[in-house]
Amino acid sequence: MNERLDSLLQRYGELDALIQDPDLVKDQNRYREVMKEWTRLGEVADAHRRNESVAAQIADAKAIVQNEEDAGMRELAKEELAQLEEQLSQTGEALKALLIPRDPLDEKNIIMEIRAGTGGDEAALFAADLYRMYARFAETRGWKFEIMNANETQLGGYKEIVFSIAGGNVYENLRYESGAHRVQRVPETESSGRIHTSAVTVAVLPEAEETEIEIKPEDLRVDVMRAGGPGGQCVNTTDSAVRLTHLPSGLVVIQQDEKSQIKNKAKALRVLRARLFELEEAKKNAQRSEARKTQVGSGDRSERIRTYNFPQNRLTDHRINLTLYKLDLVMQGDLAGLFDALKLSAREETLQGAGHA
Repeated sequence: MNERLDSLLQRYGELDALIQDPDLVKDQNRYREVMKEWTRLGEVADAHRRNESVAAQIADAKAIVQNEEDAGMRELAKEELAQLEEQLSQTGEALKALLIPRDPLDEKNIIMEIRAGTGGDEAALFAADLYRMYARFAETRGWKFEIMNANETQLGGYKEIVFSIAGGNVYENLRYESGAHRVQRVPETESSGRIHTSAVTVAVLPEAEETEIEIKPEDLRVDVMRAGGPGGQCVNTTDSAVRLTHLPSGLVVIQQDEKSQIKNKAKALRVLRARLFELEEAKKNAQRSEARKTQVGSGDRSERIRTYNFPQNRLTDHRINLTLYKLDLVMQGDLAGLFDALKLSAREETLQGAGHA
């Protein structure tokens, strides 16, 4: 940890000098990258200064306890020492958290896929509820939101909906949503008031740049067809829907939301690229040590991560044993507290792993 701290502080000093160079602003892309790194390392430097300051105050208080002849002064110094040692523990933990290497994926935009699982129409309706929940949260953050593809049911639910979210640290906040979401509630069509249990699966894919995942034309089979809507009705009457089959992996993406075949193909390529990127990341993760796995789960879509109990207004995240009795607010997009708890759990697990390494 000390070597990493020294290295980061040295780098911060180099960047501090670099941003004084008037030539830096001539290259706007490099300027943005430098300022982003300088700001992040500035947090480390500030945390280090706070930690050092508290440590110096502890040394002074200990000297008073050992050398002061006045009993009253010694007692005051002892009280202050106890408070400072608690403070040092907090500043030390804050500094350690900043020393954890950031996941380069955290700043990426995402493509999110929500699919109705067991539960028929009720599962499809809940898929629509989850979509609106994430859309409202994205709005509160000022993120850009775009529907890529949607397969709507006659009751207004979604068998499947795929959308992209772009903005600051989108993946960092939404990465732990991958998995099975279980809902318990009384469907509107249920006359006897019986509670039904349904399930929806969510996949959160960091969106890959074209330079990160190369898709060769010869590896693709492109089929065009007429788009279909809910209940068999046509979305449009031209052969604009596109089905891409990636031959090496067997992945298939169907895109039909746009009336333009070109636009549908472009969107399908974005989804395919994200899915291929996820496969590559999964391979890398499988090769990492067990200590790097976090409490918040593997992100496996078959893993049940959360239960939404509407009769009790209760949300339970099974990975971190967190229960909130404000499901109504959560469904309106009040997700910040939940996401912060998941990120904190992952950070603590990483710190423990680093401590045992």
